[in-house]
Amino acid sequence: MHEGHEQLFRRRFFVSTLLSIPVLLYSETLQEWLGFSVPAFPGSEWINPVFAVIVFGYGGIPFLRMAMPELKDRSPGMMTLISMAISVAFIYSLASVVFPTQSAFFWELVTLIDIMLLGHWIEMRSVRRASSALDELAKLMPDTAERITESGDTEEVPVSELSEGDLMLVRPGASVPADGVVEEGDSDVNESMITGESKPVSKDPGDEVIGGTINGDGSLRVRVGATGEETTLAGIMRLVEEAQQSKSKTQVLADRAAGWLFYVALGAAVVTAIAWTVAVSFDATVIERVVTVLVIACPHALGLAIPLVVAINTSLAARNGMLVRDRIAMEDARNLDAIIFDKTGTLTEGEHGVVDMATVDGVDEDDALALAAAVESDSEHMIAQAIREAADEYDLRAPDATDFEAIKGRGVRANVDGNEVYVGGPNLLTQLDSERPDHLQRFADEAGENAQTVVYLVREGELIAAFAMADVIREESYRVVDALHDLGIEVAMLTGDSQDVADAVADELGIDTVFAEVLPEDKDEKVQELQDQGKLVGMVGDGVNDAPALTRADVGIAIGSGTDVAVQSADVILVQNNPMDVVRLVKLSKASYRKMQENIVWAAGYNVFALPLAAGVLAPIGILLSPAVGALLMSLSTVIVAINAQLLRRVDLSIPNLPGGTPSTEPQPAD
Repeated sequence: MHEGHEQLFRRRFFVSTLLSIPVLLYSETLQEWLGFSVPAFPGSEWINPVFAVIVFGYGGIPFLRMAMPELKDRSPGMMTLISMAISVAFIYSLASVVFPTQSAFFWELVTLIDIMLLGHWIEMRSVRRASSALDELAKLMPDTAERITESGDTEEVPVSELSEGDLMLVRPGASVPADGVVEEGDSDVNESMITGESKPVSKDPGDEVIGGTINGDGSLRVRVGATGEETTLAGIMRLVEEAQQSKSKTQVLADRAAGWLFYVALGAAVVTAIAWTVAVSFDATVIERVVTVLVIACPHALGLAIPLVVAINTSLAARNGMLVRDRIAMEDARNLDAIIFDKTGTLTEGEHGVVDMATVDGVDEDDALALAAAVESDSEHMIAQAIREAADEYDLRAPDATDFEAIKGRGVRANVDGNEVYVGGPNLLTQLDSERPDHLQRFADEAGENAQTVVYLVREGELIAAFAMADVIREESYRVVDALHDLGIEVAMLTGDSQDVADAVADELGIDTVFAEVLPEDKDEKVQELQDQGKLVGMVGDGVNDAPALTRADVGIAIGSGTDVAVQSADVILVQNNPMDVVRLVKLSKASYRKMQENIVWAAGYNVFALPLAAGVLAPIGILLSPAVGALLMSLSTVIVAINAQLLRRVDLSIPNLPGGTPSTEPQPAD
């Protein structure tokens, strides 16, 4: 739509400007001002009205057409004011031909239309360029794919014909046609256009690939997992489109201000007409003042001020792996008082390993580890994987387990050799009312001091073993906490781990508030707890297990969910599993809001000075604004707003290198 309007205004601007030249040359006022003359000939007195009518019919009619919906909806705005200004000038000038007056507005009329066309061309061009994120995303997906047939041959088919389960060949340097899983081959895939990650990602059999990414030097055979609207890229495009179409609080205010400005302009025009009529009687001067007031008051720049910043903000965010679903949440991010991080997999690596164990008398450590591995055999939890991997390292054979059951927030249960066996954390012991022997209590205390998680093995109601699990703190987490503190934001951590483990991690990172031993269903209560203190709270989680907390938070941020764009509980989705993007989100929110404020000042502020001048308050000292000069001031405001919005692309989203971390990855600029 913007591209079509851009071409329309561009074409009409050049044609109208060309047709305006004879009007300017044969304008007596300009000849007198600039000290030149042109030869007169029979009929030359008709050059101005004839060419002015043509310019009005070709260049001015689009504004009248676009004003009709505003009038029908009873919501007058920018187009209504433009139409009113050029219509008044046009009708008065034509009347001056039939009823000779002191002056006509032909040259003012054509230059007014030319400047309006130029302003709208610049506006449409800026918005179209800013909104190009969707077009760029759409270009990532290839038109065709190489599908492998049952006979092993390849056939080139349109991407639209691919179905889930098809096997496709992705050659070196080619775009991946659809989401899927690598079945054969290995290669490095460039995912920067989707995730913002600058380094190519290694892909081996079993790894997922995203449609639209670029294959490296290797050849891959990929089993299609999703096509069309179900792909990650399609989901990202939906989120970008939703964000671009949604309105922020500032946009709503700007829209309301544009409506108010119509009535202010109309009132100012009426007051101007009455005042000048009383002062000099009704003549061309009165009409000129009224037209100038209406032109100056045009909220052209105000209509561009916020949408352009929003479009650039969304594009810049998407290029840096931040997908905005809710514009208001993006705007609120600048005011966050506290941000809660889910610990595991966000502030820590999320990859546990068994680093130590202890058992009660009469229980062999190998037997305890094998028993725990048996109970965890059907679980996909990271702790279960760590226990199974530890058993494999010791070449232990886990016995068969039956009746497996996951106990939400507490652990798992299964029957092994006729015994009911549980594996879980401190919450499990509370549920089972199991007592910890003194030496296992000391083991747990020491593990907590070392920021290790303790998992317990309970057989037939008796606690028989404890395993210490290590989860390494991410290097980025140190810089994230320090950077948020520099921005004046309190950092909180939420975890189901024991209080000792949580405190150890919090002390290491310098976290302000700790919520430990929290069950998944209770996480949103911790968000509410901070909100009850009058704080604006952001929640950072995985977008699935933390859904209630993300929904409860003022700004819900799903991290590491780039391949699951269907997350409905988050306001913002960070494609990479990188907590540093939370800081970038806050910085971008602050920078965008600052640009919105600056544009509002530029767009509406000039009216405070220009409207009185247009009305003629300085006429006694010889200062008057003509309609053409009024149009020039209005268009200049529009150009300034457009340029200022474009400067948002230069915002620095990098994070200072602070102690405890490695240099930050360079953020991606918007196109």
